[in-house]
Amino acid sequence: MATPTQTLVLIGHGMVGHRLLEALAERGALADPADPTGPGWRVVVLAEEDVPAYDRVHLSSVFTGTDPADLGLAAPDFLAAHGIDLRLGDPAEQVDTAARTVTTTSGAVVAYDALVLATGSYPFVPPIPGADAPGCFTYRTLYDVDALRSYARDRGADGRRTGVVVGGGLLGLEAAGALRTLGLATHVVEFAPRLMPLQVDDGGAAALRATIESMGVAVHTGVGAAEIETDADGRARCLKLSDGTRIPADLVVFSAGVRPRDRLARESGLAVGDRGGVAVDEHCRTTDPYVYAIGECAQTCDGRVYGLVAPGYQMAETVADRLAGAGDLVFTGADTSTKLKLLGADVASFGDPFAAGPQATEVVFSDGREGVYKKLLLGPEGQLLGGILVGDAEAYGSLKPHAGRLLPAPPEAFLLPAGGGGGELPGADSLPDDAVVCSCHNVTKGAVRAAITEHGLTDVGGVKRCTKAGTGCGGCVNTLQAVLDAAGVEKPRGLCEHFPELSRSDVYARVRDEHIRSFSELTEKYGSGGEGCVVCKPVVANVLGTLAPELGLRHILEGEQAALQDSNDLFLANLQKDGTYSVVPRVPGGEITAEQLIVIGEVARDHGLYTKITGGQRIDLFGARKAELPVIWRRLIDAGFESGHAYGKSLRTVKSCVGSKFCRFGQGDSVQLAIDLELRYRGLRAPHKLKGGVSGCLRECAEARGKDIGVIATAGGWNLYVCGNGGTSPRHADLLAADLSAAGLFALIDRFLMYYVRTGERLERTSAWLERLDGGLDHLREVLVEDRLGIGAELEAQMERHVAAYRDEWRAVLDDPEALARFGPYGDGVEFLEPGRGRATVLADGGEAALFKDGGGEVYAVGNRDPFSGADVIADGIMGTRDGEPVVASPMLKQEFSLRTGVCLDDPSVALPVHEVVSGVPTARD
Repeated sequence: MATPTQTLVLIGHGMVGHRLLEALAERGALADPADPTGPGWRVVVLAEEDVPAYDRVHLSSVFTGTDPADLGLAAPDFLAAHGIDLRLGDPAEQVDTAARTVTTTSGAVVAYDALVLATGSYPFVPPIPGADAPGCFTYRTLYDVDALRSYARDRGADGRRTGVVVGGGLLGLEAAGALRTLGLATHVVEFAPRLMPLQVDDGGAAALRATIESMGVAVHTGVGAAEIETDADGRARCLKLSDGTRIPADLVVFSAGVRPRDRLARESGLAVGDRGGVAVDEHCRTTDPYVYAIGECAQTCDGRVYGLVAPGYQMAETVADRLAGAGDLVFTGADTSTKLKLLGADVASFGDPFAAGPQATEVVFSDGREGVYKKLLLGPEGQLLGGILVGDAEAYGSLKPHAGRLLPAPPEAFLLPAGGGGGELPGADSLPDDAVVCSCHNVTKGAVRAAITEHGLTDVGGVKRCTKAGTGCGGCVNTLQAVLDAAGVEKPRGLCEHFPELSRSDVYARVRDEHIRSFSELTEKYGSGGEGCVVCKPVVANVLGTLAPELGLRHILEGEQAALQDSNDLFLANLQKDGTYSVVPRVPGGEITAEQLIVIGEVARDHGLYTKITGGQRIDLFGARKAELPVIWRRLIDAGFESGHAYGKSLRTVKSCVGSKFCRFGQGDSVQLAIDLELRYRGLRAPHKLKGGVSGCLRECAEARGKDIGVIATAGGWNLYVCGNGGTSPRHADLLAADLSAAGLFALIDRFLMYYVRTGERLERTSAWLERLDGGLDHLREVLVEDRLGIGAELEAQMERHVAAYRDEWRAVLDDPEALARFGPYGDGVEFLEPGRGRATVLADGGEAALFKDGGGEVYAVGNRDPFSGADVIADGIMGTRDGEPVVASPMLKQEFSLRTGVCLDDPSVALPVHEVVSGVPTARD
């Protein structure tokens, strides 16, 4: 541990610099601000930008509506709690290693006992004529984003809308996506003969190029930028290439690589690499023992400068370990595996993607129609050397941990699509213990297994609390469950602590058989105490919605039901990462009129919404604020639309090809059948989402066999396929019955869906349900086709009652003043609070608080900003109890926070501010 009152100066407050601060805090190495003479490091941070550290990896999201503040990395009160002196906009100007001082631009002189350089890199701008003309930009900071947007907006007013990105690597394609989002006709120029030359080979680059060009982006490879030609007022107007080609360019973005920012080190006499970068040893220490360098400004002991954030984080951990006194960690190199989405295309590489020679064997799968390219490189003993995935990177998580090892299955299992010779990817039991299962917090499978054994963990929630795995982006939750399963941990039968003996299908049976009409009634009869939670409340809400015609219930937001709904169902729209919502009107079968298209365009324009055509043949409108939703719905309803139920565990879409209406191969009217199916089953609440598809012939253009319900026309009628799905575990649907008439088809689908609704478990897709059923497909045929249980007519009758009771949920809200009131932005006082459901209110200082009231009438107030996402959404979370403690679950990633202390029960290092409620008004605590 550091001796008392030592000073650490950190130059740079980017992602890597901030990670150093967090790592020091986690090790208890920072001084207590309340005890200035106590042990630990007092930290001074000198930052060039005028905003604290933010997530540069997701910089492009600002172009699609993310508030720049939401990219901030520092948890609330983190800097103040640790006494960190952050000096924004006052960068270091000079380092005196002899005197151990740093002089800033303002003239301040700061003495240090240890100094860390985290100055990052700067973008390389080719030295060509006109590169400094107005209209030429780099793309690295929030300032760059703001400047780009402003210039593009001004140029757009003049009718000039063409942008060119110089550089076709990672950052270049990110920049191209940004220009495209701004509405510019976009070109990409790459000097190398292919895109992303450091990550993918010729085959991968060809697939990537085809995908990008299909989106309207022009790609020029094998040429460089020669000159920026300007117009009469000196602004950029054209980019001249090295081959003489001229591209109209109202805006040019240089993204042709970066260079280490090592000026301070050079001028202070520290050693730097021949090609730049502050030279450091395995402890990230420079040639001066009191100075360290981390991130993109450092040339590490393996002679490389790493431009990715993950190696920078490892360097930060290494220096934190050294400053904390242990010094056991070393940095001798890093894995540069990468997985990202560029212009809508998945791209990943891992291991050594360019291994060559007689010792490397290539295994390649390529599908030019789908823009998919996958290559694995195997060594002489069959070990995995590396690989490249373009267009479909689902196998990345399974492949990356095996780099350098033998694969647990044939290479084809990882490359080929399901049904095409590929199989289910190997499970967690095949992963080695040193495989990283949570990249957000660098948690290995071995660490998870050790926590399961040491603490007797039985569920994912316990794994989260003990290891922090799964508390970041949440993408590893399924892997964590797989590790639990592989460890032989038996899943509890019940939903949660409030219903320890009831599964979802049990709840359905009790509610149906006993005519239970509310959560309170179910809790009184079968609950174990408490007010429910983020698990059981939505399940009961879903069951009540399914059985509403049987129970005489009208609307999912009526009365107590509103407090049970997850945020998507509560506001009948999909919550997005910035706290706004997306709106998806139903477009049955993908059929839409010109007039309806015009209305969608007008709504998007008037409300500033981003529009995207989905894979389900409808249009998604992104960026709507909660208060705007009813206004948007009314306009869409007036144009003949209704809710598309994109937010619910219900039928989403029934996709179709054009069928016999237009196609010369069509054997059936797939469009009309898709419309009929979608209108019949719309609004049906199920254990998980449902998707359908109808193809007019065996050519299968609607991809019906990748759906929960797939129908394909034949010469003899319709074939029905069931239990298929795409996603992370794609599965082709199985043939349930062939050559059905339309009437027979609908009757069989009625039975199938209602049987699934009765027997499916929480969040269980039809594919997983089929695998779990004893007898599988044979059992389904016996129950549904042969009616061996004698329930066929009952299932069909239940579906008829659902169809007769259907009512558009958007219109129902517009017709109900009480339901409509929930969409107001803020509430005044606490008298309006519904038990179990929150509302946001504004504090005297302009901040927001989330107010909640429990069943006993006690009122709680916490900060409304989710510390993990930065969005103001806590008030929209589900209130409940956990081990008797009143909690609220964030609607973003479902982390639970104590309403008494504000502490996150899944990650105790994070907390919400807690406010006192005085005379019904929340006030900030001192």
